[in-house]
Parts: sequence; C-alpha cells; structure tokens
Amino acid sequence: MPPKNDNSMKTRIEHDLLGEKEVPAEAYYGIQTLRGIENFRNISGITIGDYPNYVKGLAMVKWAAAKANQELGILPDEIANAITRACEEIIDGKLHDQFPVDLIQGGAGTSTNMNINEVVANRALELMGHKKGEYEYCHPNNHVNMSQSTNDAYPTAFKLAFIFMNEELVADLRLLIQSFRTKGEEFKEIIKMGRTQLQDAVPMTLGQEFEAFAANLEEEVDRLNQNAKLFLEVNMGATAIGTGINSEPEYSSKCIKNLRIISGEEFVLASNLIEATPDAGSSVMYSSALKRLAVKLSKICNDLRLLSSGPRCGLNEINLPPMQPGSSIMPGKVNPVIPEVVNQICYRIIGNDLTVTFAAEAGQLQLNVMEPVMVHAIFSSIKMMQKGMDRLRVLCVEGITANPDRCREMVLNSIGIVTALNPTLGYENSSRIAKRALKENRSVYDLVLEEGLLSQGELDELLKPENMIKPHKFYKKK
Repeated sequence: MPPKNDNSMKTRIEHDLLGEKEVPAEAYYGIQTLRGIENFRNISGITIGDYPNYVKGLAMVKWAAAKANQELGILPDEIANAITRACEEIIDGKLHDQFPVDLIQGGAGTSTNMNINEVVANRALELMGHKKGEYEYCHPNNHVNMSQSTNDAYPTAFKLAFIFMNEELVADLRLLIQSFRTKGEEFKEIIKMGRTQLQDAVPMTLGQEFEAFAANLEEEVDRLNQNAKLFLEVNMGATAIGTGINSEPEYSSKCIKNLRIISGEEFVLASNLIEATPDAGSSVMYSSALKRLAVKLSKICNDLRLLSSGPRCGLNEINLPPMQPGSSIMPGKVNPVIPEVVNQICYRIIGNDLTVTFAAEAGQLQLNVMEPVMVHAIFSSIKMMQKGMDRLRVLCVEGITANPDRCREMVLNSIGIVTALNPTLGYENSSRIAKRALKENRSVYDLVLEEGLLSQGELDELLKPENMIKPHKFYKKK
C-alpha cells in the first residue's frame, strides 16, 4: 500500500542558540517551545493551553507591547498590525492547542514566553503572506518580544489570568452562597439544638444554621476581590531585572495604557521596577485568600456530614441527596460523598498555599525563578475550588431536606434548654435541674413542673422557639 500523506510528519528546520531542530511543519510554535516540550514533558501533565485565560493573558500582553512599540515608531506598522491581528485571534480562542508546554518548568517562565512569542510570530507571518518559520519578516524575539523580557511579560500575563479566573470563581461562589441562603429561608421555622464542642448548647433554627453558612462564605467575596486587585500592579518595561534595558523611555507608560484598554482592567505600573520584578507578594496574598475560603468551606462540609449522620444512630437532622451506594460490604449504607470530595479539594488548596509560600520565599536577588510552580498551584486551586463548589451546590445543597420532628425531639429532650430558664430561675436552680435531669434521665421540662418552679404556662412561654433563638425581654418569676 502507498504511504499515507500525513502532514503531521512534515517538518521545518529552525535554529536557536543551541543548534537546529526539526519542528512540525504545521505547528505555530517553534524551536524554543519544542525544547520546552521535550524538557518538561508531563512534569505536571497540565499545559499552558489547558487554561484559556492564561493564553488570553499572554496574548493581551504581546498586543499591548506591540502597540506601544508601534506608537514609539520602532516597530513597523505592517508587523505591528499583523501581531495585533494574531493576538486578537488567540484572545478569541483560536490556536490554544499550540501551547503544549507544561505549566511547571525551569527557566523562570522562558518557555512560556517563547511559546506565545513563536505562535504570534508564525500566525503574523501567515497574515502577511509568508510561511511559518520565515522569521526575517516577523521574529519571535526581535519583533513580538520587543522591549520585553520573560521577567516582565510572563508575570504580567499570569496576573491577568488570575484576575480573569477570580471573576469566574467569585461568580461560582455567589451561586453557592445563594443556595445556602435559599435553604436558610426554607428551614427558618425548624427548631433544633445548637452545639458547642459537640455538646448540646442552646436551641436555634436550622434556617439560622444554613444562613450562617451563607454569611460565612459571603465574607470571602470581598477578600478574594481585594487580593485580586493586587495583581493590577505590574512591571511591564522592567525587562530583565527592572532597569528597563532595551526599552525606550516612554515604553512602560504606553504599554500600561494599551494593556488597560485591551484588558479592561485598571493596571498600574509598579513604582519600583527592580523591587517589583522578583516580588511575589501578590501571589502569596491571593493564595492565602484561597486557603481561607478552603478552610471555611471544609468546615461547612464537616458540619453537613455531622448533621446528616445516621440515619438511625447519628444526628440525622438533615438528609443529603443519596448519590451512590456507600459500601461494598454493608448493604443499605449511603455516604456523604459530595461533602467528602469537597473536603479533599480544600486540603489540596491548603497544600497549594504552602507551595506558593515556599516558592515566593525562594526568590533570589533580582528574580524569582520559582514563579511557574506558583502559577500552577494557584491555577489548580482556583479550578478545583470552582469544580468543588459547583458539585457541592448542584449535587448536595440544593437537594438537602430537613427532618423537623427529629430536630424538635432533640430540643425537647436536651439538657441545654435549661439555659433558657437561667434568667428566670437563676444559675443555681438551673444547674441543679440540669444535674438532676442527667442523673435521673428525665426531661428538664418535667422536673421544673415537678418542683413547682414554674407553672406550665410560664414554662411553655419561656420555651417558645421564638424566645429561645433570639434576644427577648427577661421573664422574672414574682
């Protein structure tokens, strides 16, 4: 049989500092990207192209830089316009499969920067009527990377990506908050016991408990947005170490102006570019905000698991939607698998924050070469948090039902309701009644009546749900 005409087997020869290599003929990336693929293949298994917002951020940076250089008269209009068109296509979602380099890489992000440089250059070449690899007409370094270094373009791009991804994360968080709030309204009349240290405390409503979940998470919207704003300070024009070598005096201001227009974000130039270039403080702060959200969400999942424990021998105050058989050996067992998986997601995010902390501390002199692992950790945390919150909302929270009879039964049988009688009976009487109830396995209600401390009417008034779940005027026995 004749050989198949397989274009994927065709190659073009490209060269760099280290020599020549065969690059797939149809690839928009070039030799330096190819070296990145070979050197860091499957380090994490996650590539640049797996995060569309990242690719979008890289293209915006290259577009802003090209426009600045065009305005300065150092980049010819034909090349600048072709670069712009190529970047616009990438921002629109094209060519994202041309970013195959692993997120975790040596070289402080150089492979990532050259990946976008080469893809933009080769697409610009096509737009100008040339072939891929004819870099004399549009060069990845000389033209696409003009006035830049990996050390300013790379962090600016991932900061853009963080901002875009934070917007999506906050939107998902708001949906989860609303889901808890809806349940809070649905359960607002269901009286139950509150607990401290896993011991009976005082009554509350199930609605109050779920509204508290919503309020607890709502605080994190501002925290995430506040910390995401730190990414608006960038070092474009710093070039290698912050001195601005190989850039013109007005380049930084023009580049920032164009980046603001292109992205719609209020970027500002760092006041000290030498300080800003190795600094990873914004990543540390944002990662910490993600960790804070993870800690809170994991605690809520713990509570959902406890409240649904049973069904016969646990709290059994709520029912989680049954998602799968819970045991290979115990028939009838159904486990809280969705809260469990979200717990595990939160543990990973907490661990990722430690990675970011160590990587940020590892900066040396004028550059932090550990930025790639910070990028990977934060991207991973955001993505996992989004998926976890979505699963929790759709497969768990929205389907939760209450067991109101069980909730009320535990309130009436609880020693904790004696606290509601404390302002009327006094601490000594209340303490004695509680001790006797425990010793004799009797109800507080019956013992108060038996000792004649209150009439049934007085007792029923004090133990009304509305009087036990919020401040009210003290009733003093005359």
